[in-house]
Amino acid sequence: MATRDLSEYDISSVPQVEGMKVGIVVSEWNYHITSALAKGAVETLLKHGLNDEDIIVRHVPGSFELTLGGQFFAEYTDVNAIILLGCVIQGETPHFDYVCQGVTQGAVLLNTQYNLPVIFGVLTTSTEEQALDRAGGRLGNKGVEAAITAIKMYDLHIKMMQDF
Repeated sequence: MATRDLSEYDISSVPQVEGMKVGIVVSEWNYHITSALAKGAVETLLKHGLNDEDIIVRHVPGSFELTLGGQFFAEYTDVNAIILLGCVIQGETPHFDYVCQGVTQGAVLLNTQYNLPVIFGVLTTSTEEQALDRAGGRLGNKGVEAAITAIKMYDLHIKMMQDF
C-alpha cells in the first residue's frame, strides 16, 4: 500500500538537463486516468526546463501496446527517454496478470535493447479508486514520478558516457 505522495520529491535532487527530448506513450484504456498521468508528466518535464517541442506524446489502444509504442519511439525518433503511461485495474479474470506481466517484461526489454531510459509509469491496481488516488488524487501523480525518473536516468546516461 502506497503511503507517500508520488508527486513529492526534493527539487534539488533533479538535475538540470539541456537538449533532452522525451517520448511519452499513453494508453487510451482508462483514459480518464492515463490522461491525468500524462498531464502530470508533461507539466513536470516543462517545469524542469524542457520545451513543448522536446516532448512528443503518442497514444496506443491499451497498456499491452505500450511497449510497441515505446519501440516505435526508439526506432523512429531521436528521443533521449521514453515514458510508458498506462493503467490496468484488476478484474474478475486472469487478464490483469497477463497484461501486467507483458508490459513489464516489454519495458525491461526496451531498456536493454535500445540503451535508452524507458520508464514504467503503469498503474497496476485492484480498484479504480486506487488508480485515481495515484493519478492526481490523494497519493499524488505517478506521471510526475515517471517524468522525474526519466530526467534522472537521462542525466545518468550522459554522465556515464562522459566518464568512460
